[in-house]
Amino acid sequence: MKKLVFVGAGSMAEAMISGIEASGLLPGERIWITNKQDNGRLRKLEQKYGIKATYDHAQLFFDADAVVLAMKPKDAAAALGEIQPYLEEGMLVISVLAGVSIAAIEAAAGKSLAVVRAMPNTSAAIGKSATAFAVNGHVSLLQKMLVKELFNTIGSTAIVEEYQLDAVTGLSGSGPAYIYYLVEAMEKSATEIGLEKHTAKQLIIQTILGAAEMLAKSEKEPGQLRFEVTSPGGTTEAGISILEQHGVQDAFISCIKEATAQSRKLGRLLGSELAGASRRF
Repeated sequence: MKKLVFVGAGSMAEAMISGIEASGLLPGERIWITNKQDNGRLRKLEQKYGIKATYDHAQLFFDADAVVLAMKPKDAAAALGEIQPYLEEGMLVISVLAGVSIAAIEAAAGKSLAVVRAMPNTSAAIGKSATAFAVNGHVSLLQKMLVKELFNTIGSTAIVEEYQLDAVTGLSGSGPAYIYYLVEAMEKSATEIGLEKHTAKQLIIQTILGAAEMLAKSEKEPGQLRFEVTSPGGTTEAGISILEQHGVQDAFISCIKEATAQSRKLGRLLGSELAGASRRF
């Protein structure tokens, strides 16, 4: 790849740039970036990663192989209106905009583009994102492999059908927040049962890391792993029985379904906004 362009300079763009450079996939001088108006942010990223930043769109998009749309979803319509003249037929466009469909991006662009819609999560900041992506019919096998390489620099990847991305958003896109919510509860309980906060945090983090590693390396189902820890009449059984009384598993299922439904709703709203804006371009 000769040149990769980021439109948007927030935390996800930085996470991707950091991962790409750390992996050696692309050197900094072949990565370009712009944003809406925060020049200070651009200069900071320029100095930190050795990338190039500009507000000159002709210079930004000249000879670019791929463009990453990483602005805030609410700014997508305005941003696509500005860059639309510089998007060339066959160019690879990678969107990390939650809820913005491939069809909406195609309509806003008004030309045949190879469009990828991806859903990473905030763990990209430490190279541990779970990213799923979908592609349109213009994405070549080589481009698909390139996208997989890009997102592998910030974690693991899975290719899905676009209709599944709302479910991905509800499950893994928002997933880190569910885990943090659980940890909050564990920390509060630790205080009430007499553990110091620092000690409790260490124990909680290692417990979560260990459980995740078991899930990753064991061929057993989660239910079987839980059963093996749950001795009859023991402490785990006592704790699990309280979770079941409070319907915690059902609450998590409802939580993920609601987040998925909200993703679909936001997608429809953003799609309508982009459709309206594209008629003005």
